[in-house]
Amino acid sequence: MSQHATTPARRRAGIAVSGWVPLLLALGIGVVLLRPRGSTVALWLLVVVLLVALDLVLAPGPRAVRLTRRPPGTVRLGDPADSAVVVANEGRRRLRLQVRDAWQPSAGATANRFRLALPPGDRQVVTTPLRPVRRGDLRADGVTVRSWGPLRLGARQVTYAVPGTVRSLPPFESRKHLPSRLARLRDLDGRAAVRVRGQGTEFDSLREYVRGDDVRSIDWRASARTPHVVVRTWQPERDRRVVLVLDTGRTSAGRVGHGEGVPRLDAAMDAALLLAALASRAGDRVDLVAGDRRVRSRVRLAGARDVAARLQEAMAELDPVIVEADWDTLAGAVQGLGRQRALVVLLTPLEPSAVEQGLLPVLPTLTRHHRVVLASVRDPELARLAAAADAGAAVDEVYAAAAAEQELGRRDWIADVLRRLGVDVVDADAEHLPPALADHYLSLKAQGLL
Repeated sequence: MSQHATTPARRRAGIAVSGWVPLLLALGIGVVLLRPRGSTVALWLLVVVLLVALDLVLAPGPRAVRLTRRPPGTVRLGDPADSAVVVANEGRRRLRLQVRDAWQPSAGATANRFRLALPPGDRQVVTTPLRPVRRGDLRADGVTVRSWGPLRLGARQVTYAVPGTVRSLPPFESRKHLPSRLARLRDLDGRAAVRVRGQGTEFDSLREYVRGDDVRSIDWRASARTPHVVVRTWQPERDRRVVLVLDTGRTSAGRVGHGEGVPRLDAAMDAALLLAALASRAGDRVDLVAGDRRVRSRVRLAGARDVAARLQEAMAELDPVIVEADWDTLAGAVQGLGRQRALVVLLTPLEPSAVEQGLLPVLPTLTRHHRVVLASVRDPELARLAAAADAGAAVDEVYAAAAAEQELGRRDWIADVLRRLGVDVVDADAEHLPPALADHYLSLKAQGLL
């Protein structure tokens, strides 16, 4: 594994005293009781100060320490990682060290204090366990080295800037649903000898016309050569485009579920990862647009070997921004990816006011050229609150239930408006949204609508 081998820059220096110093001062109380005079107190304080000063003078300088960090790399959010620092004694004296490898709090560093005894020329590796609690690049704050004197009363201390970064990726917990959806996909794309009729554009075969067939599928030339009217059948196309549009605006910052819940943005990322992995296995090209007032990330993944891994890297540093999403900007970014018809998946909360004021005006442009799906993370607390009021409920519970019922009604209304505009709506809680969105994609494939 590669290492950062450069000598770290010193950030700050100082001294430290151990717990033995207060103990020595406490022992002086007994001396004062035997000889209760002011001079006794002064003499005892002077003795303690001289001992500490002598220990500091005899303590080897921590500048003889050389620190080298091995980069921890990447890890999924919530999974453990390790940060290893090589501590080398390049001086001529034996070192008694106390080392602290500090990280920013969200890196989840634990057990990061170490006591070492290093002979001249020796080295040891100290390992700090990490468990990130947020996505993105999480950085080391510095390595503090204390070099203790022979009495272990005082230490000379230096904090070095030893660069280190662990990249915390979205966890992709919905990966468990991928095998079952891939099995259904194999049935659809012909590996299980299944062909479907629909609005695809890849010709499959000819067959006799039956009542209910689209007259536009009649092959008049072939019909002229047979006593029956025949129609063309089609199979869903491969190499179609799927554009994932991730809303990082204000509404994505909320948390859904019991307790602290899960951020809506993280749940939407999980759904996007499952759909991207499935679509790439189907031979479709996957693109990502993420943003709010401006585009925060735009990734084209055509030809990528592991689409889910590339998306995780692109999503790692995305955070909600407390502004309203500018759907004109996001729709323009989608159009900028190409005018070929695509499945455009809008991963945004079904918040009536935000959708009505920001998204509705740009939908005609999108639906004119693309198949549009809106995938929303639903808060199960709304349904729980709406059902909580009963005959013996308190006034506060009744008001909360009425407000929840009203909000659910507004969500149903805006969902109906979207469907009348030609937008498919997939609205589910954080746990069920990824498989629901994947199933909707497979349904569109089965109907030949992609």
